[in-house]
Amino acid sequence: MPADSSRPRAHPRSLSGLRPFLRPYKLQIALALLFLFLAAAATLVFPLALRELIDGGLAPQDRGTQLLALREHFALLFAVAAAMGVFSAVRFYLMSWLGERVTADVRNAVYAHVLQQSPEFFETTQTGEVLSRLTTDTTLVQTVVGSSFSMGLRSSVTGLGALAMLIWTNPLIMAQVLGVLLLVVAPSVWFGRRVRRLSRASQDRVADSSAIAAEVLNAIPVVQGYTAETRETQRFDNATENAFATARRRVRARATLMGFIIVATSGALLWGLYQGTQAVIAGQISAGHLGQTVVYILMLAGAFAVLGEVYGELLRAAGATERLMELLHLRSPIASPAQPLALPPAQGPSALRFEAVTFHYPSRPAQAALADFTLDVRPGETVALVGPSGAGKSTVLQLLLRFYDPQAGRIVLDGVPITAVKLQDLRARMALVPQEPVLFSASALENIRYGRPDASDEEVRAAARAAYADDFIRALPQGYDTFLGERGVRLSGGQRQRIAIARAMLKNAPLMLLDEATSALDAESERMVQAALESAMRDRTTLVIAHRLATVQQADRIVVIDQGRLVEQGTHAALVQANGLYARLAALQFKS
Repeated sequence: MPADSSRPRAHPRSLSGLRPFLRPYKLQIALALLFLFLAAAATLVFPLALRELIDGGLAPQDRGTQLLALREHFALLFAVAAAMGVFSAVRFYLMSWLGERVTADVRNAVYAHVLQQSPEFFETTQTGEVLSRLTTDTTLVQTVVGSSFSMGLRSSVTGLGALAMLIWTNPLIMAQVLGVLLLVVAPSVWFGRRVRRLSRASQDRVADSSAIAAEVLNAIPVVQGYTAETRETQRFDNATENAFATARRRVRARATLMGFIIVATSGALLWGLYQGTQAVIAGQISAGHLGQTVVYILMLAGAFAVLGEVYGELLRAAGATERLMELLHLRSPIASPAQPLALPPAQGPSALRFEAVTFHYPSRPAQAALADFTLDVRPGETVALVGPSGAGKSTVLQLLLRFYDPQAGRIVLDGVPITAVKLQDLRARMALVPQEPVLFSASALENIRYGRPDASDEEVRAAARAAYADDFIRALPQGYDTFLGERGVRLSGGQRQRIAIARAMLKNAPLMLLDEATSALDAESERMVQAALESAMRDRTTLVIAHRLATVQQADRIVVIDQGRLVEQGTHAALVQANGLYARLAALQFKS
């Protein structure tokens, strides 16, 4: 989801998307609000206690009486200050806890939702963009929920309370001040809109640089092999400079907004203070009254300053929330049906049928990856899919796994259309060994156990032995407990492939999908793993994709695909004798 200038600008209303995440914590919110109002009330009482100190404690009277009065007034001031401290500390803890909790919930929800998206989503969305939303955007949400929102609400309550007290005690003066303050609103609204627009743009630019970094870091061998470090560094520099330039405009607009609000409100309040000093000189109010007025004016000015800053933070968080909600509101075109049908109990190899399937990838709508493809696979049969690159072989497996749905035709597994089955139930029937083996940042043991999380250590080792991975795993520094590094970088391609095969064999599903499962193996390893795979194939239905035809000569049936169509099928000997596409491919490979 790249940045799009046509998107609606982020608005504070976007924060309403957080409501479902706040709802479970009503008690904590209520307690936080209670202590917030108590802290604000204690703050508003402080000027009244100060007025009593000035007018009562400093009034001409007997010295002993005066000392006692001063002690009482200072004790009262300290009690008010202590209440402010306790109430503020509890409020701070509750709001900070809420911010951390809601951020964790949002991050978990977005991550879980992204994992449910079909491959179509990842065709158009860079991984770095998603990571930016999971990290940078959720951090902004945490700042607002746990800090800025609390500060803004506290300043609003305190500011409104101070304003109410000023109007009650100085109605004529505050009428003039409020008239001036109204003139501040219009420019502030204009600045706020600009800040809001730049906040969203700034977050998009940061996501762009994150996407570049994620892409390049996942391709370090290629980057270094082509001595492209300088080029990629420059590309990242350009992205970060664009992000900095946008952020600078945002900060400049926010600084202007904040400065204008502080200067304008301070000017208006100082005018009111000037009028108050004139009233003291004229004997219309007492010195304590003026002191109370000064403190309330400082409170009101401080509240306006904080609100100006918080408003900018709210705009940034609104943009972040909008981006997160975009992810959460995505609906994958591939989903389990509302009323799924149950597959029959798995009591042996699966039966499989493709019925006149036609499919176009969303990114290539004009080109059919499969066209009127029909194939019937009997239980326990091993079927090899061969053909030129781009013929549609891997597409067969992707449709079977329901990574995509065909535009026409249907696929039936064990007598049930796969679109009528829960995705989890469907994929539980299959074990996949992809062409590019995927290993996680974990031990060899845990990487194999990924195929069946409840498997015992001995079952994991048995699967490794069957895939001829046991010997090299035992030779690792910590054996099965050896950390394999990110994407298994500490292993050779053939070793990674054998661990992926062991993972699939551990799953022991009735349908095995092998997409060039031996492509990364040397000749000796390929023979060993081929023997293990042939042994495993006896108890399950198997679809094998292979470019090296020597690996599929013993398949029960070989299906030849060309330009998305099934053009030939039969045994190796029959297809060679037919002198068609398979015979030509075989002649090229076996001659070489």
